[in-house]
Order: sequence, then structure tokens, then C-alpha cells
Amino acid sequence: MAAKAAASFIFMLFFLSTACQAKLSSSFYDKSCPNAESAIRTAISAAIARERRMAASLIRLHFHDCFVQGCDASILLDETSSIQSEKTAGPNDNSARGYEVIDKAKSEVEKICPGVVSCADILAVAARDASAYVGGPSWAVKLGRRDSTTASRDLANTDLPAFTDSLDTLISGFQKKGLTARDMVALSGSHTLGQAQCFTFRDRIYSASNIDAGFASTRKRRCPLTGGQANLAPLDLVTPNSFDNNYFKNLMRNKGLLHSDQVLFNGGSTDSIVTEYSRNPAKFSSDFASAMIKMGNIRPLTGSAGQIRRMCSAVN
Repeated sequence: MAAKAAASFIFMLFFLSTACQAKLSSSFYDKSCPNAESAIRTAISAAIARERRMAASLIRLHFHDCFVQGCDASILLDETSSIQSEKTAGPNDNSARGYEVIDKAKSEVEKICPGVVSCADILAVAARDASAYVGGPSWAVKLGRRDSTTASRDLANTDLPAFTDSLDTLISGFQKKGLTARDMVALSGSHTLGQAQCFTFRDRIYSASNIDAGFASTRKRRCPLTGGQANLAPLDLVTPNSFDNNYFKNLMRNKGLLHSDQVLFNGGSTDSIVTEYSRNPAKFSSDFASAMIKMGNIRPLTGSAGQIRRMCSAVN
């Protein structure tokens, strides 16, 4: 009887999980707000046209949202007496950006469909549109997420990857979110668009043994041993403004800027994936899109859970 009850309980958990996932659909707003995605795309395109770097920031913002409490727009909430904002967590503070772009997209959508489209869905669509705008893949975004009424600075500090992480730590962290090592490597490929602050790579360019000497020397010009903490450097020195597979080619030449980048190609279990993506950009693009869809399905709030925020930075 106990075994039967346990099996029944496990089946019920599976049913509830899949039922939650089934509520997300690429056609969710077809009747309630058919022009939502078009309005979001216009706002995102305008932002990236002004600043190309914003594409990477918006992809990262969606990622940092989904890894904390699930894809619920908790990262967008400001500090209040009852909310410890994730914006001030270590991995996000003075680093995560693009909040005002999401706010703009939300305001445009509210003009045509007030109280219908969630901030969590806008984050997901924005990430897709950012990728497509800079030459990356596009995909059908599953929609129907609702917004959280809470945030967790503590979870942001523990669940988001760190630039000092080892390969095992990265793989474990992604597995806890239902993502494979291949998903993790594919998602890391978006770093081809990003930039990093000096303090995140100083130890690597001055102390690491698995780094190209010329690459390290170039990076030292903008990142002295002392000072210049926030000085920026592109993660991809070759094509920093285009979504391509040069990130993986760089890793194979020991030109990964962050420690957490280079561990993906350093004699470990993901070397073969990096090699594959460096040779096959179409496979990388395909896997990146698939991984983004999987990531967007991490613990969404659906149905009557959460709310549709009127403003992304505050609960109603």
C-alpha cells in the first residue's frame, strides 16, 4: 500500500508539473492581445539600435530572472519594506541592466492591452527579439507566465552562476534548474555579445596559466592591477556586436575572458561540445534556441498564481 501511495504521489507531482507547462503557449495572447509581440519587438529593436550591447543585457536579464524563483519577473521588482530586491544581489548589482527597456516595452503594451501581458512574458519575448536583432536565432516563445509578488535576494546570491565557478559547479547549478551541460554551454555562447567588468577577469589575465599571452596583454591595457574596477571589456574580442560562434573559437585558443568561460574548454567534459559549436554554427544556433525555450519554462507562474503587474518594478 505504501509503495502504491508513493507511486500515486509521484504521478500527481508529474501531472501537476506537466499541466503547468501545458498552460504556456505561443498563441496565448492571440485573442487577448494579438499585437503584443509586435509592440515588444518595436521597443526592443529601438533600444538595441541605440546601444548594440543592450542585446546581451536583455538576454542576460531573462536568464537571471529564470534562475531565481523561476521565470516570474522577480528580478524587476524594486526594493520595498517587504521586498528584498534581486537588483542589489551580488551577481546583479551594477551589472544587470536593461530594466528601463523592459519598462518601455511594458508601457507600450499597456497602451493597447492594459492589464493583459505579464512582465515575465515581456522578458522572454525581449530575449528572443534581442537575439534575432543581432543575427542570432529566433524561436516561438511560449507565453502565459504571470508575475511574482515576491523577490529573493538570497536566492539570487546562491543560484546565479559566478564568474569564479568551476565546471562541476556550473553543470550542477544548471542541472538543478532542469538544464543539461549542453544547454549550459549553448547558453554561454550568448557571451559572444557581452562585456565584463575588470574586477571579474583581473585574476585571470594576471594569474592564470591557461590563457593566451597576447590576449592577456591586450586586456591588461584596460584592467590594471589596481583601480579600474568597472572598466569594460568585450567577452568576444573578434566580433563583439554579432551573434556568432566566435566565443567557442576563442575558448579553444585560451582566449576566454572569464574563468567561468574558459573552464568550458579546459580538458573537461564539455570540451567536445565547445569544439562542435566552433565548427558548426548552425548547430550552436539551434541548440541555443532550444536551451532558451527550456530555460523559459523554469517554474512559471500560471493560471491564478501571481498577478499581471501594471508596472514591472512594483506589485499591484
